[in-house]
Amino acid sequence: MGLWVELVSPERRLFAGEAEVVIARGSEGEVGVLPGHAPMLISLAYGPLTLRQPGGREVRALVHGGFLEVRRDRVRILADAAELVEEIPLEEARRELAEAERRALEEGSAEARAALHRALIRARLAGA
Repeated sequence: MGLWVELVSPERRLFAGEAEVVIARGSEGEVGVLPGHAPMLISLAYGPLTLRQPGGREVRALVHGGFLEVRRDRVRILADAAELVEEIPLEEARRELAEAERRALEEGSAEARAALHRALIRARLAGA
């Protein structure tokens, strides 16, 4: 028996189904969840989320913060915002990356560098 996983954002439910492994970026580092995992609640950082399903299929998403809860073989991901990787528009991600690079060079602020980091992750996940 695998894990029952639900990924939701305020806008919609992005995924509900079975997975063998959940890999997420927590605020303290990467975490992996397998069936039989101890109960836990972690804060999520901006980053990729991977759900490996039976048969080897992967569902990948970009999560913009939130929480991941494990209880019995159920994983609930309540994201502040999230998007499925397959739905990220490649050209939009490239434009955002170029703009973030420009801002980081011009401003050099911590905020501009953080925006560049987020844009780079999104563009890489989109396939840029």
